[in-house]
Amino acid sequence: MLIELKLLTLIIVANGAPIIIGDVLGMRGNCPVDGGLRLRDGHALFGPAKTWRGLVSAFLFTVPCTLLFGLPIWAGVLISAGAMLGDLLSSFIKRRLAVAPSDQALGLDQVPESLLPLLALQSSFELGALQIVALVLAFVVIELLLSRVLFKLHLRNRPY
Repeated sequence: MLIELKLLTLIIVANGAPIIIGDVLGMRGNCPVDGGLRLRDGHALFGPAKTWRGLVSAFLFTVPCTLLFGLPIWAGVLISAGAMLGDLLSSFIKRRLAVAPSDQALGLDQVPESLLPLLALQSSFELGALQIVALVLAFVVIELLLSRVLFKLHLRNRPY
């Protein structure tokens, strides 16, 4: 399998793990990363949908998949960390823009969580700028399509 396809798949796994584990566990272990902290603007730091359970699940799902793909464990850790950091960053920005938790912000919901892990792996896997752009665009399209499928399967509350 091409390295680009492996990396894209792992980014999808890292970003999808919190959704799947949320469906399996419901509200059990659902502790917000920000602890409910509100900033001066009156909005949460990240919001209630960003949980420790979701962050941990990204690592627990992605690292074993990384090993199955024959990649080093550190790559799975970086992909998980980058994807979750990107997700937190996009949530932070959305809260500052007064976008409600779980509301769609096209691009902002997909780009950071795919771009950050790719940038973290860029030199190790010799990824060029065009490869990174192509992978981010592929992730955006796949994520939008998968979101609709997960909605139809009742794994997401909204089709985005």
